[in-house]
Amino acid sequence: MTDAPHGASHGASRRGAAVRADGWSWRHAGRTDWAVSELELAIEPGERVLLLGPSGAGKSTLLHGLAGVLGGSEDGDEHGRLLVDGARPNRRRDRIGMVLQDPDSQVILSRVGDDVAFGMENLRVPRADIWQRVSRALARVGLTTPLGHDTSELSGGQKQRLALAGVIAMNPGLILLDEPTANLDPVGVREVRDAIADVAAQTGATLIVIEHRTEIWLPVVDRVIVMDRSGVIGDGDPAQVIERQRARLLEAGVWIPGARMPQLERSRSTDTGILLAASDLSVGRAGTRAASTIDVAIRRGRTTAVVGPNGAGKSTLALTLGGLLPPGGGSLEAAADFAPDARRLEPPRLEPIRWRSKELLTRIGSVFQDPEHQFLAASVRDELAIGPRALKRDPQTTTDITDELLARLRLEHLADANPYTLSGGEKRRLSVATVLATQPELIILDEPTFGQDRRTWEELVRLIAEIVDAGTAVVAVSHDEDFVSLLADDVLELPAWEPEAGSPTRLAEVTP
Repeated sequence: MTDAPHGASHGASRRGAAVRADGWSWRHAGRTDWAVSELELAIEPGERVLLLGPSGAGKSTLLHGLAGVLGGSEDGDEHGRLLVDGARPNRRRDRIGMVLQDPDSQVILSRVGDDVAFGMENLRVPRADIWQRVSRALARVGLTTPLGHDTSELSGGQKQRLALAGVIAMNPGLILLDEPTANLDPVGVREVRDAIADVAAQTGATLIVIEHRTEIWLPVVDRVIVMDRSGVIGDGDPAQVIERQRARLLEAGVWIPGARMPQLERSRSTDTGILLAASDLSVGRAGTRAASTIDVAIRRGRTTAVVGPNGAGKSTLALTLGGLLPPGGGSLEAAADFAPDARRLEPPRLEPIRWRSKELLTRIGSVFQDPEHQFLAASVRDELAIGPRALKRDPQTTTDITDELLARLRLEHLADANPYTLSGGEKRRLSVATVLATQPELIILDEPTFGQDRRTWEELVRLIAEIVDAGTAVVAVSHDEDFVSLLADDVLELPAWEPEAGSPTRLAEVTP
C-alpha cells in the first residue's frame, strides 16, 4: 500500500446518508418481469431499517441499486430515480458500505488484514490510521485469525465476518447488509448484530438490513419496511407494523416472531442401513486440517445434521462425505451395496473420492454453500434437466421431473430465467432442486434454508422430510436451529478447531 492524502471520507463520524426512491424500477436483462416496480421510499439520515418481504420481492435488487452496482443498460432496464444524498448511488460510493449475500464475492485480497484495509486505502485513509481500524473492526465482528491469515482458508461464516469488518472499518454513511448473519453460528449472529448496531449508533450511519429472520434485528432497528412484488406493503414502527399486519405478513412469507412451526406428518422408512461410515476421520483443504477424529455412520431414511461454530470444518466435512475432497486421515468408506462396482470388483472401491462423476450422480448429490458454484445452464428449466439428461432419462420423464420441482419449490415463474439473475433464496432452492432431480441415495446439503422466506422454508422442510421418509439419507450442514429441531434424527456437533485437541467427535442420536 502507498500513503495517500487525507480525505474527507475518513474520520470517526459523518452524518448518515439520506435515501430516496422516486418511482424507481429495475428489470434484469433478459427478464420480462420487473424485479422492483415504481418504488416510492424515503429513509432519513441515521435511521436503522429492517427490510422484510418474501423471497424474490426485489429486496436485494434495491440494495444493489443503492450500492451503485447494478450496472448500465446492458445489465437491465431502469426507470425513475434512486438517490443517496441527492445523487445517483454510483457517485456516492465513498459513502456506502455493503455486505452481499455471498461473502465469497467480496473477498479481494489474499490476507485477512489486507482485505479489511483495501476499502480504506481506496478512500485515502492515512496509513497511520488504517491498521488500528483494521484490528478494531476485526475484533468487533469476532474474527480472531491473524492479520496474515490466508483468506482462501476461511469458512463461509468467517468470510462473512471479514466482509462486515471491511465495511465497519470504512465508517460509511450508509451501511447496506443483505442477509449478513445467514452463514453465522448462533453466537456469532448476536455478536455481529451488536457490533453493527454499535457502529451505527457511534457514527450516525444509516443502516438498511435484509434479513428473513426478524427476531434477531427487531431490538436494534427503529423502522420496518415490508416489500412484495407490488411495492411497499408495510412501513413504520417495528412492533406496530408486525402487530397490525401480522396476517398479511405471514401470508407473504415474512418470518414473524412467535409464529408456530409447521407440524410434519411422517411415515418413516424401516430401511436404515448404513451407506457411509467414517472412523477417526480428519478433513481439510490444501494441506490445512479443519476437523479431526470424526466417527459417524450415515444411514438410509435418516437426517444427519452437522452443527458447530464457524471454522469448525462443517463444509469441508460435507465435501469429504460427498466424495469431492479426499480425507485428511482416518477412513471413510461406503457400504459394499452402495459402492458403484460392488458386483464387479473384489474388493470393491469403497472410498467415495475414487468414484467417477457419473457414479456419484445417482449415489451422492451435493448442494454447495455457494449455489452459483454448481450452475451450468442458461435457464432454470435447463439447469434442472442437466442431471436427468446425463442419466439418459427419456424426454417426457425429464419434463415431468423438472415441472414437479419447479412447482414444489415455487420457481415456475422463473423457468426461463438465467440462474445467475435469481435472488439468493431462489438460487438456493434451485441448487437443492438440481440435486433432487437425479434422485440420489444420499443428499448432502450445506445451509439448505439460506435466504428462504417462511413459505419456501416450509416447502423445503416438507420436501426433505418426504425424501427421507422414502429412504433417502440426508446430511445437512446448518446453523438453522428450527430446521435442525424439526428434521434431525442424528446430530454431529463439530467443536471449534484447536490443533492440540484430539478428542473424537461422535454422532448423537436425537431423542424424540
